[in-house]
Amino acid sequence: MKSNFKRIIEKWIPQNTKLLDLGCGDGDLLEHLKNSKNVNGFGIEIDISKANECLKRNIPVIQCDIDEGIKEFNNLDFDITIMANSIQCLKNPNVALKNILNISNKCIVTLPNFAHWSCRLDLFLGKMPVTKNLPVPWYETKNIHLCTIKDFEELCNKLDLLIVEKLYLNNSFKESVLTKLLPNLFAAEGVYLIERK
Repeated sequence: MKSNFKRIIEKWIPQNTKLLDLGCGDGDLLEHLKNSKNVNGFGIEIDISKANECLKRNIPVIQCDIDEGIKEFNNLDFDITIMANSIQCLKNPNVALKNILNISNKCIVTLPNFAHWSCRLDLFLGKMPVTKNLPVPWYETKNIHLCTIKDFEELCNKLDLLIVEKLYLNNSFKESVLTKLLPNLFAAEGVYLIERK
């Protein structure tokens, strides 16, 4: 995971937090947060080779699908859950968000913005977008529910979820005047801290 991205997420994680990372990959972020914030972190990862990388880093991980794996963590009272670039891969993102906020007080969600100008241009030219945040062709992608920043914020409102913090990032994982002014057009990535109202 990019270091800028880690620093952004790290700012929203309190010291000594009990944390669940959904779609944790090789455990890089969890290892970073363990070292910098002394988190008690657990991961869910569907890819067996990435789950094995977590174990090599001494990161507790369950190898399973997020849609099913969330159920394993009911009643474990996590402080915060991270779902970095995984929501668009879920079968039912709306159900997953509700379930996540049943097992933790807050959730950090990051998602690629399908309404970014470069995606729009590719669609205008008659092809599915391949971008820095959507790096693989449509026939290889795990993404099944691509959305826009506006779509995600409307979903949060519909589910009665409070967006506590939000950042709109460009392709360099930085905020800019344009991403703040017109996020649905110029932000490549949305980063959210959400909780129940």
